[in-house]
Amino acid sequence: MKKVTAGHDALGKFAPKFAELNDDVLFGEIWSREDKLSARDRSLITVSALMASGILDSSLQFHIQNAKNHGVTPEEMSEVLTHLSFYAGWPKAWAAFRMAKEIYGEENQ
Repeated sequence: MKKVTAGHDALGKFAPKFAELNDDVLFGEIWSREDKLSARDRSLITVSALMASGILDSSLQFHIQNAKNHGVTPEEMSEVLTHLSFYAGWPKAWAAFRMAKEIYGEENQ
């Protein structure tokens, strides 16, 4: 998996410990444990958690893209978001679908 540097890039000087935990621990240690849970599955779990929590910003966008990069198909993403809509809420699903549609591109519209 490609090294994530978002924490250091955005907060490295202001919040160096948070940046370290984000980049080195969360993405470096936890996400790298693919023998325990695949990056694909971690991506789906993360998209689900963010949507359910109402975090409908660039974090969700990043993780939908990450899910696509880890092999989640447009059909699978659509099914996940549809399923989540009944638990997380219809407006959250609409927001997530807009992001997913943009990320998965014209071929799936």
